Amino acid sequence: MKNKIIVQDQEVSIVRDNYISLTDIAKSKNKDEPKDVVKNWLRNKNTIEFLGLWERINNKNFKGVEFDSFKNEAGLNSFTLSPTKWVDKTGAIGIFTKTGRYGGTYAHKDIAFEFASWISAEFKLFLIKEFQRLKEEEIEKQKLGWDIKRTLVKMNYHIHTDAIKNNLIPPNIAKNKIPFIYATEADLLNVALFGLTAKQWSEANPRLEGNMRDYATSEQLVVLANLENLNAQMIKQNISSEERLIKLNEIAIEQLQLLLKYTAKTGKLK
Repeated sequence: MKNKIIVQDQEVSIVRDNYISLTDIAKSKNKDEPKDVVKNWLRNKNTIEFLGLWERINNKNFKGVEFDSFKNEAGLNSFTLSPTKWVDKTGAIGIFTKTGRYGGTYAHKDIAFEFASWISAEFKLFLIKEFQRLKEEEIEKQKLGWDIKRTLVKMNYHIHTDAIKNNLIPPNIAKNKIPFIYATEADLLNVALFGLTAKQWSEANPRLEGNMRDYATSEQLVVLANLENLNAQMIKQNISSEERLIKLNEIAIEQLQLLLKYTAKTGKLK
């Protein structure tokens, strides 16, 4: 995934959610040779110390011996360092270089903000503000998508309850027994998807308000909407609750695996 923000008339690319283009930031200082700007920053001893600290905190495979060598040489007139060499020698994960359409040097936001500060304190401030704005927009979009999926579940709920009303509720049953039938069918779906009844979930989460569906992921809500339709059809076919539970659970597992695989690959759920 790739996003773009505009910082003081400079377009800055963002990939992998939190990795910002150092190349684009460098263009705000030197549009013709942004690579040289990045390399000059890497020659700085304070830069090497910062990068080493970040890697030690976030990267268990960081090569400390190789880092110490760079740290000792940093600041000398003869010392040069490229992003590729830094990554190859130390196993760093905070910076990477890519070629192709979105080529350039990218760094985790913590490092990118530090680089921007070296470029200009003003540029860093506006970069942080635009990055935060982008993240807030992404959160709102995710929330909207979740709300739409929750609404879909509620709409399908009526299809589900109509099937229960027309096929499972005896005509002469006492009115106080009817809610139990609806709750039983709702829990059949809960168990098929979440592995718990509503009561079991409430007992396991006494401090949470609402029900388990209010805390479901987008993937779970999509599957739940499908299960409601499928269960309604199986009710009309007079399939027993035991058999329906087994089939719905198998379907839930299969669909969740597919959706999670898609989300992991694309970073989003359409």
